[in-house]
Amino acid sequence: MFVVGIDPGLTRCGFGAVRSDLERAESFLAERAGVLETPPSDPIERRLATLHHDLAELFDEIRPDTVVVEKVFFQRNAKTAIGVAQAAGVAIALAGVRGIDVVQYTAQEVKVAVTGYGAASKSQVQAMVAHHCRLSEVPEPADAADALALAVTHLMNMRTHRRWAAAAL
Repeated sequence: MFVVGIDPGLTRCGFGAVRSDLERAESFLAERAGVLETPPSDPIERRLATLHHDLAELFDEIRPDTVVVEKVFFQRNAKTAIGVAQAAGVAIALAGVRGIDVVQYTAQEVKVAVTGYGAASKSQVQAMVAHHCRLSEVPEPADAADALALAVTHLMNMRTHRRWAAAAL
Protein backbone atom coordinates (compact mmCIF):
# COMPACT_ATOMS: atom_id res chain seq x y z
CA MET A 1 0.00 0.00 0.00
CA PHE A 2 1.24 3.49 -0.86
CA VAL A 3 0.07 6.40 1.31
CA VAL A 4 0.81 10.11 1.29
CA GLY A 5 0.37 12.06 4.51
CA ILE A 6 -0.51 15.74 4.36
CA ASP A 7 0.24 18.08 7.27
CA PRO A 8 -1.93 20.95 6.03
CA GLY A 9 -0.90 24.54 6.26
CA LEU A 10 -1.30 27.56 4.08
CA THR A 11 2.26 28.85 4.49
CA ARG A 12 3.89 25.41 4.87
CA CYS A 13 2.12 22.22 3.81
CA GLY A 14 4.08 19.09 4.67
CA PHE A 15 3.85 15.89 2.67
CA GLY A 16 5.28 12.44 3.23
CA ALA A 17 4.92 9.36 1.03
CA VAL A 18 5.29 5.95 2.67
CA ARG A 19 5.01 2.48 1.13
CA SER A 20 4.33 -0.66 3.14
CA ASP A 21 3.70 -4.34 2.68
CA LEU A 22 0.86 -4.69 5.18
CA GLU A 23 1.63 -8.38 5.68
CA ARG A 24 5.17 -7.78 6.98
CA ALA A 25 5.93 -6.20 10.32
CA GLU A 26 7.98 -3.00 10.33
CA SER A 27 8.05 -2.68 6.57
CA PHE A 28 7.68 1.09 6.19
CA LEU A 29 9.60 2.77 3.39
CA ALA A 30 9.59 6.57 3.33
CA GLU A 31 9.86 7.32 -0.38
CA ARG A 32 9.53 11.08 -0.37
CA ALA A 33 8.90 13.96 2.01
CA GLY A 34 8.99 17.71 1.86
CA VAL A 35 7.12 20.97 2.22
CA LEU A 36 5.06 22.99 -0.22
CA GLU A 37 5.19 26.70 0.56
CA THR A 38 3.16 29.77 -0.35
CA PRO A 39 4.24 33.35 0.32
CA PRO A 40 2.30 34.94 3.19
CA SER A 41 2.36 38.22 1.27
CA ASP A 42 0.26 36.77 -1.58
CA PRO A 43 -3.54 37.10 -1.50
CA ILE A 44 -5.40 34.07 -0.15
CA GLU A 45 -6.81 33.09 -3.54
CA ARG A 46 -3.32 32.98 -5.08
CA ARG A 47 -1.95 30.98 -2.15
CA LEU A 48 -4.75 28.42 -2.39
CA ALA A 49 -4.31 28.23 -6.17
CA THR A 50 -0.56 27.64 -5.74
CA LEU A 51 -1.19 24.94 -3.15
CA HIS A 52 -3.83 23.37 -5.41
CA HIS A 53 -1.39 23.30 -8.32
CA ASP A 54 1.50 21.88 -6.28
CA LEU A 55 -0.60 19.19 -4.59
CA ALA A 56 -2.20 18.22 -7.91
CA GLU A 57 1.26 17.74 -9.42
CA LEU A 58 2.37 15.71 -6.40
CA PHE A 59 -0.68 13.42 -6.47
CA ASP A 60 -0.40 12.92 -10.23
CA GLU A 61 3.30 12.14 -9.97
CA ILE A 62 3.30 9.71 -7.04
CA ARG A 63 -0.23 8.26 -7.41
CA PRO A 64 -0.96 7.25 -3.80
CA ASP A 65 -3.59 4.67 -2.83
CA THR A 66 -4.70 6.83 0.10
CA VAL A 67 -4.25 10.44 1.20
CA VAL A 68 -4.07 10.96 4.96
CA VAL A 69 -4.78 14.49 6.16
CA GLU A 70 -4.38 15.81 9.69
CA LYS A 71 -7.79 16.64 11.09
CA VAL A 72 -8.05 20.13 12.51
CA PHE A 73 -9.26 19.30 15.99
CA PHE A 74 -8.50 22.47 17.95
CA GLN A 75 -6.51 25.60 17.37
CA ARG A 76 -6.01 28.54 19.70
CA ASN A 77 -5.54 31.01 16.86
CA ALA A 78 -8.68 31.16 14.69
CA LYS A 79 -6.78 32.80 11.83
CA THR A 80 -4.28 29.93 11.75
CA ALA A 81 -7.06 27.34 12.05
CA ILE A 82 -8.85 28.80 9.04
CA GLY A 83 -5.72 28.59 6.87
CA VAL A 84 -5.04 25.03 8.00
CA ALA A 85 -8.65 24.04 7.27
CA GLN A 86 -8.51 25.67 3.84
CA ALA A 87 -5.28 23.82 2.98
CA ALA A 88 -6.78 20.55 4.23
CA GLY A 89 -9.85 21.17 2.06
CA VAL A 90 -7.69 21.62 -1.03
CA ALA A 91 -5.91 18.30 -0.37
CA ILE A 92 -9.15 16.45 0.36
CA ALA A 93 -10.89 17.83 -2.73
CA LEU A 94 -7.96 17.01 -5.02
CA ALA A 95 -7.86 13.44 -3.73
CA GLY A 96 -11.63 13.13 -4.15
CA VAL A 97 -11.53 14.34 -7.76
CA ARG A 98 -8.87 11.70 -8.48
CA GLY A 99 -10.82 8.92 -6.77
CA ILE A 100 -8.18 8.54 -4.06
CA ASP A 101 -9.41 7.45 -0.62
CA VAL A 102 -9.01 10.06 2.12
CA VAL A 103 -8.57 9.40 5.83
CA GLN A 104 -8.14 11.95 8.62
CA TYR A 105 -6.49 11.61 12.02
CA THR A 106 -6.08 14.08 14.86
CA ALA A 107 -2.63 14.92 16.17
CA GLN A 108 -3.34 12.89 19.31
CA GLU A 109 -4.32 9.81 17.27
CA VAL A 110 -1.02 10.12 15.40
CA LYS A 111 0.96 10.41 18.64
CA VAL A 112 -0.70 7.28 20.06
CA ALA A 113 -0.12 5.25 16.90
CA VAL A 114 3.48 6.30 16.31
CA THR A 115 4.78 6.51 19.90
CA GLY A 116 2.20 4.71 22.02
CA TYR A 117 1.67 7.87 24.08
CA GLY A 118 -1.00 10.48 23.32
CA ALA A 119 0.92 13.35 24.91
CA ALA A 120 4.22 12.64 23.14
CA SER A 121 6.35 15.62 22.17
CA LYS A 122 7.03 16.60 18.58
CA SER A 123 10.61 15.39 18.93
CA GLN A 124 9.43 11.99 20.22
CA VAL A 125 7.07 11.61 17.24
CA GLN A 126 9.83 12.59 14.82
CA ALA A 127 12.28 10.13 16.40
CA MET A 128 9.74 7.31 16.16
CA VAL A 129 8.98 8.16 12.52
CA ALA A 130 12.70 7.84 11.81
CA HIS A 131 12.72 4.52 13.66
CA HIS A 132 9.62 3.08 11.94
CA CYS A 133 10.83 4.13 8.49
CA ARG A 134 14.42 3.05 9.22
CA LEU A 135 15.80 6.50 8.49
CA SER A 136 19.30 7.36 9.67
CA GLU A 137 18.18 10.84 10.74
CA VAL A 138 15.04 12.54 11.99
CA PRO A 139 13.13 13.86 8.97
CA GLU A 140 13.36 17.62 8.41
CA PRO A 141 11.60 19.98 8.36
CA ALA A 142 9.05 19.22 11.08
CA ASP A 143 6.11 19.59 8.66
CA ALA A 144 7.52 16.77 6.50
CA ALA A 145 8.10 14.59 9.57
CA ASP A 146 4.51 15.21 10.70
CA ALA A 147 3.25 14.21 7.26
CA LEU A 148 5.28 10.99 7.38
CA ALA A 149 3.81 10.32 10.84
CA LEU A 150 0.30 10.63 9.39
CA ALA A 151 1.13 8.12 6.66
CA VAL A 152 2.71 5.68 9.14
CA THR A 153 -0.34 6.01 11.42
CA HIS A 154 -2.69 4.97 8.65
CA LEU A 155 -0.49 2.06 7.60
CA MET A 156 -0.29 0.85 11.22
CA ASN A 157 -4.07 1.09 11.53
CA MET A 158 -4.57 -0.79 8.26
CA ARG A 159 -2.21 -3.53 9.43
CA THR A 160 -4.12 -3.83 12.72
CA HIS A 161 -7.50 -4.01 10.95
CA ARG A 162 -6.20 -6.77 8.66
CA ARG A 163 -4.97 -8.76 11.64
CA TRP A 164 -8.34 -8.39 13.38
CA ALA A 165 -10.15 -9.51 10.26
CA ALA A 166 -7.85 -12.54 9.90
CA ALA A 167 -8.33 -13.46 13.56
CA ALA A 168 -12.11 -13.29 13.19
CA LEU A 169 -12.11 -15.97 10.51
